[in-house]
Amino acid sequence: MTKELIHQIVIIGSGPAGLTAGIYGARANLKPLIIEGKTPGGQLMGTTTVENWPGNREILGPTLMLNMREHAQDLGCTLLQNQAVAVNCSTHPFTISTEEQIIKSHTLVIATGATPKRIGCPGEDQYWGKGVTTCAVCDGAFYKDRPVLIVGGGDTAMEDASFMARYTNQITIVHILDKLTASAAMQERVIDNPKIKILYNSTITEIKGDGAHVNQVTITNQKTGEKSALGVDAIFVAVGLNPNTALFKGQIELTHYGYIALKGHTQTSVPGIFAAGDVADPVYRQAITSAATGCMAALDAERYLKEIKK
Repeated sequence: MTKELIHQIVIIGSGPAGLTAGIYGARANLKPLIIEGKTPGGQLMGTTTVENWPGNREILGPTLMLNMREHAQDLGCTLLQNQAVAVNCSTHPFTISTEEQIIKSHTLVIATGATPKRIGCPGEDQYWGKGVTTCAVCDGAFYKDRPVLIVGGGDTAMEDASFMARYTNQITIVHILDKLTASAAMQERVIDNPKIKILYNSTITEIKGDGAHVNQVTITNQKTGEKSALGVDAIFVAVGLNPNTALFKGQIELTHYGYIALKGHTQTSVPGIFAAGDVADPVYRQAITSAATGCMAALDAERYLKEIKK
């Protein structure tokens, strides 16, 4: 009779957190299984130049993630090109169901990341993928010398605006607050750029088009209520993230905003289950901090395994 395979560690997610957890788990000879998910590589796959990764003055986001993926594989990680569709955290070993198989593991690292939020206004769904998107890097080159709009005031919005300045001098940022929330360094890139106009205290309240593509937005000033129409050929939405925690609701403690609540450093409310990266981080949300918590989660899982074997 064949003995049932129970993994020492399974990692759900393949961004900086998940791959780093895999690297450290492999170095501890835990033979990690990484379930890559529907967006292998995470959000950095939609980023151009990364300038704050230690050791690389400048590296493309997809290149960085490919390097990390190859590193994890070279150390012995198994990467499963599939998506987790259900997880049972109430029994031990834990059970993870993918679209094709059932997997069991003594420990679990959740590194499922977060998904960009949408605006939620009329016309957004109709024109999603028809000029409305969250990825300026993916689609920006299509809008050379054309008017574009970016929604948001954080680092992602600033990065999108800076990127689009390569292609057009008709960039408008719409931000709901009276000042930007991005880091000082990111703000400096856009505030003095003559190609970029910023509309504060404003929101997009309707998106219009010709049926095939977006061509206009309605902008509403939140203080005065005044509405204005602006012709645009593209809208890049950068208004924050939703943590990808749907699989774990009702099984693991979450915060009020839906992020995984941590006890100590990476321990969740269920012993043996750890979390790393944006799925548990509403504050920093950087590739380097995600990688760091991936390291911590793997080390915590290793210590947990040693304790339960005593």
